[in-house]
Amino acid sequence: MSNQTTALVTGANKGIGYEIAAGLGALGWSVGVGARDDARRDAAVEKLQAEGVDAFGVPLDVTDDASVAAAAALLEERGGLDVLVNNAGITGGMPQDPISADLDVIRSALEVNVFGVIRTTNAFLPLLRRSASPRIVNMSSSVGSLGRQQAGEAGPISIAYSPSKTYLNAVTYQYVRELADTNILINLGCPGYVATDLNGFNGFRTPEQGAAIAVKLATLPDDGPTGGYFDDAGAIPW
Repeated sequence: MSNQTTALVTGANKGIGYEIAAGLGALGWSVGVGARDDARRDAAVEKLQAEGVDAFGVPLDVTDDASVAAAAALLEERGGLDVLVNNAGITGGMPQDPISADLDVIRSALEVNVFGVIRTTNAFLPLLRRSASPRIVNMSSSVGSLGRQQAGEAGPISIAYSPSKTYLNAVTYQYVRELADTNILINLGCPGYVATDLNGFNGFRTPEQGAAIAVKLATLPDDGPTGGYFDDAGAIPW
């Protein structure tokens, strides 16, 4: 592995993911832009490179075993990986009334938001283990907090998206336990209510603001926290 830090951001062709890639690239890192759509991925890489970022494209569909394996092989060929940001996610569309829920919508949210994170994390763990300061950042949401839901602070009723983030939080903690004897720091980041196509651009925060927590968690010192759930204001109640 070279001395240059290398990161991979999934779902990085637009929105928060793009801004995470831009933020990490601004630090002088080499950044893999993970995305399914070839044209959008290429356009994002070109834009990042024009901004001075050492960016490269990584064809990646987090719901597909072969695609994820190929992405891991690509990073291996490039010299390894130091930081994985699991950002790719979907809402499944709204509204999401539990009583009239379409189970396929729930399955699709879980496939990307949970199973995709597990699939991608497992594929890249061998590379991360070889890094001097490996980090995993899982992009969650405050709507995944059961504490905030009970306090009425977690957005609209959502049978697919919100529970998928609660599930992601729980899954992340299992990785924290499993990797407790390693130097891999694993944390959850909440970007806040960001204006993206995920919510019809109804959010009040910019993608750059939403990306800040991921950049912070990706650049933690070696004695930084692991197993945390954070937004810009600090720790979020589980």
